[in-house]
Amino acid sequence: MAPRNKEQEQEVLEWIFAVLGEKVPAGQYEDILKDGIVLCKLANKLTPGSVKKIQERGTNFQLMENVQRFQAAIKKYGVPEEEIFQTADLFERRNIPQVTLCLYSLGRITQKHPEFNGPALGPKMADKNERSFTDEQLRANAGQLDLLTQGQMGKASQAGHGGFGNTRHM
Repeated sequence: MAPRNKEQEQEVLEWIFAVLGEKVPAGQYEDILKDGIVLCKLANKLTPGSVKKIQERGTNFQLMENVQRFQAAIKKYGVPEEEIFQTADLFERRNIPQVTLCLYSLGRITQKHPEFNGPALGPKMADKNERSFTDEQLRANAGQLDLLTQGQMGKASQAGHGGFGNTRHM
């Protein structure tokens, strides 16, 4: 399990509440997010109606359902499944860094949604940079030999190398 990064956790909280248009409440990172209410509100802000029912209070099981609804919503939004935390990672505090990773991923994915004009979280995603080459350019490059190919053709060798970093000297 990765170590916790308090600066990243604070950045995530600031991003979430900036998107929601609310002040960051006092309290521990995991306590603010644990019941899933804030997360469901975030999902609904990103995609209105993506979480139909938010359980404001109730048993642990009912509050855990909020987290599960959030997870389903962000999966549809485009967060890769391998980056989505398990409910117990947050609710039972088993892997808080995974929760942070997931929320960073969500912040990154918002950049792919042109309808989202809120604040950014994390680095800007790279833009597509397609290149096209003419047949002439491709043929010109085909004649170039790289160092690996040169080594395979006998221009580079391990002559004088004794293995394991030792050289052969007599």
